[in-house]
Amino acid sequence: MLSSTKLLAQVASLLLLSHASNAAATHRRATTCNGHSQLCDVIYGNVSFVGAHNSYAVGTNNLTQQLNDGIRLLQMQAHNSSGTIQLCHTSCSLFNGGTLEDYLGKVRSWMESNTEDVVTLLIVNSDNFVATAYDTVFKAASLDTLSYSPTSSNMSRDTWPTLGTLIDAGTRLTAYDVTDTTFDCEVNRTNGDTSTQMYLINHFLDRYVLGQPVPYVDKANETNAANGTGSLGTQVTTCEAQYSRAPNFLLVDFYEYGGGSVFEVAATINGVEYSPASAIATPKSTTSSTTSSNAGLSTVTLLPGQKQWVAFAAVISSIIYGVSIVI
Repeated sequence: MLSSTKLLAQVASLLLLSHASNAAATHRRATTCNGHSQLCDVIYGNVSFVGAHNSYAVGTNNLTQQLNDGIRLLQMQAHNSSGTIQLCHTSCSLFNGGTLEDYLGKVRSWMESNTEDVVTLLIVNSDNFVATAYDTVFKAASLDTLSYSPTSSNMSRDTWPTLGTLIDAGTRLTAYDVTDTTFDCEVNRTNGDTSTQMYLINHFLDRYVLGQPVPYVDKANETNAANGTGSLGTQVTTCEAQYSRAPNFLLVDFYEYGGGSVFEVAATINGVEYSPASAIATPKSTTSSTTSSNAGLSTVTLLPGQKQWVAFAAVISSIIYGVSIVI
């Protein structure tokens, strides 16, 4: 699916920041917030951020590069691997991105070097870890003292602090947990007032290879574009018309395609100019993989990170259909 919308539910128990650590934070007046002085006085709930979908698994750039390029929402799937919170895609046997603690340690290192940026984490709690398990990991990664502790577990978008306030207080990290799947079949998954809530849009395009969805990299420039059919910019316009306000989070695959167009879309929403100090990462070369069978399957181009997905599909297909796959 190219577009879907999901309202975010904040879990305050993930952020066990004490009042003492808040008081001990270094206070200063931020002059630049997420790259723009104009954003310092804007409420967090009224800012739009670009997010990396499965940031450790989908894409060709590592976490530090993603943050350097302007990604400010990091989405991940948390799985239980022998009691350890592991970042995997669908299952750890298919893609294992390492431990959450190691990942958060990299986030911490980047934030220590970039003190005027607010970063958001969206954790899909796939195996239903209790909040205290995340508390342990956040503390081990020394991110508890950087985390913002909300005043309520269900904050409206206008009750958040400004970016400048978060930066001045040293609480520049916000984290969300997705666990509750007890929703009905209504399109709207929340019982709250949607006019007061923040929301996220998914904007990435898949295609099927041997019956399995894989990112449609060949269309990434069009998917990430600021305008045009199927573009991120067009989806934002559609959402603005439907909700009377822009989405807070724009979750994309392969953000580097489009030459920064995804960040341009967010900047336009935020009323600032997208003018990066340096060019973002360019798409890396892809690895060609040829599929062949008696049915005349077509040639597909896959990134290295996708090959194991297709390899898995190939095993299943070869068992069922006798298809020969060259990976």
